[in-house]
Amino acid sequence: TWPSYRVPVILPQSTLNLDKPQFDAEARLEVVSPCGPACHKSSPLPTYEEVKNYLSYETLYANGSLTETEVGIYILSNSGDGAQGKSRTKRQIYGYDSRFSIFGKDFLLNYPFSTSVKLSTGCTGTLVAEKHVLTAAHCIHDGKSYVKGAQKLRVGFLKPKLKDGSKGANITNSAMPEKMKFQWIRVKRTHVPKGWIKGNANDIGMDYDYALLELKKPHKRKFMKIGVSPPARHLPGGRIHFSGYDNDRPGNLVYRFCDVKDETYDLLYQQCDAQPGASGSGVYVRMWKRQNHKWERKIIGIFSGHQWVDMNGTPQDFNVAVRITPLKYAQICYWIKGNYLDCREG
Repeated sequence: TWPSYRVPVILPQSTLNLDKPQFDAEARLEVVSPCGPACHKSSPLPTYEEVKNYLSYETLYANGSLTETEVGIYILSNSGDGAQGKSRTKRQIYGYDSRFSIFGKDFLLNYPFSTSVKLSTGCTGTLVAEKHVLTAAHCIHDGKSYVKGAQKLRVGFLKPKLKDGSKGANITNSAMPEKMKFQWIRVKRTHVPKGWIKGNANDIGMDYDYALLELKKPHKRKFMKIGVSPPARHLPGGRIHFSGYDNDRPGNLVYRFCDVKDETYDLLYQQCDAQPGASGSGVYVRMWKRQNHKWERKIIGIFSGHQWVDMNGTPQDFNVAVRITPLKYAQICYWIKGNYLDCREG
């Protein structure tokens, strides 16, 4: 069952205009960090002022202008934003490759697969509102600078090319590139939390590897809601799911699910098979929504990348997803709705 969370309120306090960015960073689809679960868990909790700073954000507009917004956080029945983290980079394949390429428009154009979109910088994103896409921050900003494609960022939606007459389209790999194409929509503005920009994927940087894109026009598709990430032990079967455009299978949408192996307050560690290109995919679970008496899928994290971890002298690797904590939920929800009253329950 989806637990109820009391969500804090995050509100803009002041907005400053910044110099136009250079857009000179290379888009890297992978980021690495040596600090594993134990290292994250032993990190000191950030202070209230630090959390406020991490959750302040930059907004990049299509005309190249850039603003920085300071936020206030108003209270919180529970403790603040917890452990620090880091991690990511190349999504690995663990033993037998358990990814499924999704073929045939009956699947690709239907929920939940239809919520996965491709970013022009090479990553994946997920539709979370009529005009909004959730993705990883490193797909837009390398921690120091915006990537080259960020100003003219576009989001690609899979569409059928022609009437799909061939019955084999669901099975044959070769049918996929011919039968489907991307329709692209320009991004109007992009929000990236300062925790990522300051952290640069080290220490706490990993914890804030998420960004929200606002499209220039509505996409008219069903989208997936965001939710606060429950503890791993409350996930159905302890499992998560996500679909992305892994770059070793060009033109294919690739779905996978796997068990969560470990977690910190801000990160989920798992060994889902994945490759670069899947970064930014929405990590979701399906749980029972008591109030509505129905099953509901929600995005509880953003797939970030791959990380080697020293486990008692033995290197072990994990894929890492950034958890949507109550604070991050409040922030992303406010970016989407522009109204904190609609963001009181995760």
